[in-house]
Amino acid sequence: MSLLEPRIAPFDGLSVCLFCGSSDAADPKYTQAAADFGRATAHAGWRLVYGGGGVGLMGASARAAHEAGGRVLGVMPGFLRSRERLFDEVETLVVTSMHERKQIMYDQSDAFVVAPGGIGTLEEVVELLSWKRLDLHGKPVIFLNIDGFWDTFFDLMRHSVASGFTPDTFLQAWTIADTVEQAIDQMTADPNTAPLQHDQR
Repeated sequence: MSLLEPRIAPFDGLSVCLFCGSSDAADPKYTQAAADFGRATAHAGWRLVYGGGGVGLMGASARAAHEAGGRVLGVMPGFLRSRERLFDEVETLVVTSMHERKQIMYDQSDAFVVAPGGIGTLEEVVELLSWKRLDLHGKPVIFLNIDGFWDTFFDLMRHSVASGFTPDTFLQAWTIADTVEQAIDQMTADPNTAPLQHDQR
């Protein structure tokens, strides 16, 4: 657990982490989906945990959740404050490194939703799935696969299985939602989604 956790305001409900892009150049349909997801978490009474930025899909999701009256926790390394433009209207931790950011986001979340994004989003989810492959956690991972954005990633994972590098059971490490509504439904239906489960990581 992170040494910074005592500074985080207590929250007794479900916390969902959204991994997503921070580019304002992304297709508006992806930004709209992120905003819809943030709003949906607020309406469900869940806390949104995200990367702390005010740009791109990150900013859209946090603003929508905040404006809908939801709880939001942002976590950002100090060196990204200018690039990702810290969204300080919500509870935000500024940490020292990307590793610390990911640790806190992981520790503070009960489930993960992966929206469209770039190399940073891919890096985050690959590490999360690697931990799951090693049986270090059982938290749900849901890909928000708007217009098939993640299909080529799934193809790569199937290729890894077919090539003998990964067991076929790994393909069950995540679920796929084509819409925000499906992602919300999957979170509420997954029996593993329980507040702050302890794991071995």
